[in-house]
Amino acid sequence: MKIISYNVNGIRAALKKDFIGWLKSANPDVICLQEIKANKEQLDLSIFEDAGYKYNYWYSAQKKGYSGVAILSKIEPKHVEFGTGIESMDFEGRNIRADFDDVSVMSLYLPSGTNAARLDHKLEYMDLFQDYVNTLKKDIPNLVILGDYNICHEAIDIHNPKMKGVSGFLPVEREWIGNFIESGFIDSFRYLNQETQQFSWWSYRANSRANNKGWRLDYAMVSQPLQEKIKRAVILSDAVHSDHCPILVEIE
Repeated sequence: MKIISYNVNGIRAALKKDFIGWLKSANPDVICLQEIKANKEQLDLSIFEDAGYKYNYWYSAQKKGYSGVAILSKIEPKHVEFGTGIESMDFEGRNIRADFDDVSVMSLYLPSGTNAARLDHKLEYMDLFQDYVNTLKKDIPNLVILGDYNICHEAIDIHNPKMKGVSGFLPVEREWIGNFIESGFIDSFRYLNQETQQFSWWSYRANSRANNKGWRLDYAMVSQPLQEKIKRAVILSDAVHSDHCPILVEIE
C-alpha cells in the first residue's frame, strides 16, 4: 500500500495548481490531506472520483475555511472514523481514520502554537492525542498516522537548530514527539534515511523554499508491529501546490 500525506494549505487553491494531474501521476493507493480549508459541499467530488479515488472522506472544521482533514482512497475501507470523540480536539476537524483489512490509516493535523493561547491548546491537544492513541492501539495495533505534526523532532529536521524559542521546535514539543515515538511508533522517513536532511515545509517569507530554509513538520508514523513492512519512505519536494510538500510511505 502506497500512502501519501499532504498539507495542501487549501484544497481549492491546490486544485487550481493542477493538484489532480499531480495526484494521478503520484498514484497513491491512499492520500491523507490536511488543512483542506473547505467543506465537501464546496467541492466537485467527481473530479476526485474520476482520478480513481472513488472513496473520499472529508472532515471539516466547524469554522469555515479553516483547518480540516480528508482521506481519499482507491480501496474501500471497512470503517471510517471522523474525529476522536473528544470535543476540544474535534471542533477544528483534525483527525480522520480509515480502517482497511491489514492496516488503519489516520490523517492528522496537529495545531500550531502561533501565540500563547494556541500553544496552550496545542500542548493540551498533544496530551489528549497521546492518550487517545494509547487506547486505540489496543484494538488497532497496525496503525499508520500521517500528517502535519507541526513539530521538528531533531536538529537535523530544521534548517536553523538555534530556533529553540519558536513553536514547532520548542523543547517541550520535541520531547513530546520523542515520547510519542517511544510509545510504539517509527518515524518512517528517519528510519530509512538516518543522515538525510530534507524538509517538508518552508515559510512563504524571505524566499525560504528557493533557499531550502525549511522544517520537517510532516511525518508518517508507523506502529511497531508494521516495522518490517516499511519498504519506502520519501519526501516529495518537487510538488509545489502548498507551503508544505507531500510525504510518502510504502507498506508491504
